[in-house]
Amino acid sequence: MKRFLMIAIVLAVIVLPLSACNGNDANELVFGMELAYPPFETTDESGNPDGISVRMAYALGEYLGRPVRIENMAWSGLIPALTTGKVDIVLSSMTITEERAKTVNFSEPYAKSQLSLLISSSSPVNEFNDLKEEGRKLAVKKGTTGHTFALANLPEQNIVVFDKETSCVLEVSQGNADAFIYDAYTIYKNSIQYPGSTRALYEPFQEDYEYWGMALDKNDTELLAKVNEFIAKYQADGKMNELANEYLSEIKKVFDDEGLSFFFDID
Repeated sequence: MKRFLMIAIVLAVIVLPLSACNGNDANELVFGMELAYPPFETTDESGNPDGISVRMAYALGEYLGRPVRIENMAWSGLIPALTTGKVDIVLSSMTITEERAKTVNFSEPYAKSQLSLLISSSSPVNEFNDLKEEGRKLAVKKGTTGHTFALANLPEQNIVVFDKETSCVLEVSQGNADAFIYDAYTIYKNSIQYPGSTRALYEPFQEDYEYWGMALDKNDTELLAKVNEFIAKYQADGKMNELANEYLSEIKKVFDDEGLSFFFDID
């Protein structure tokens, strides 16, 4: 009996470390992202995560001394993944809103954006208020801040809802919708892609900017404090500007020419 007990103990000593090696690192910092928004969240030619948010995630992991894993998932699944413990942080160009803050904690802002319009070249629309007129159609991506803003400021019958950004852009480029509302970078990117059938309107029509933050679990206040420390240091060290020069140089020039405040110009 003692012999069998000794064998069982030895096997346990051997198997347990092997099991730990095969599982996830308990110290691993897991980020949730929708890798479908270049150059912030995307993949490189080999399919590996890439972009501004990815670079920030690895920099945060290095700052905390923790290995990083990035989970690519649909936008609608990001907050549920956070609240169920599947990810530690959502870093996916997410706007800080009162509604989302009921469910998650947000870090201090690391970037800001504004809603802009991609307008069909065949449309008479010249400003946001023109979309209030009868018969006008605004394409929105479901669940975005553009969707929320449209619902609060336009007749519901003037709003056409889609699940994907690409569907919204096609509606505008084909003249089926007057405009598409989204962040300024997306509008810039698509106006370049469809130069003959669309035009961009960057002139602000919101009362304030939209600020982006990292989302964390409500109970993880210790990690939140460390994330805020990292953001402050990352900005002070000029790392945000380095990323802007590497990934966003073309649109930065557009913003400068238009007299607009840039993504990382946090007051």
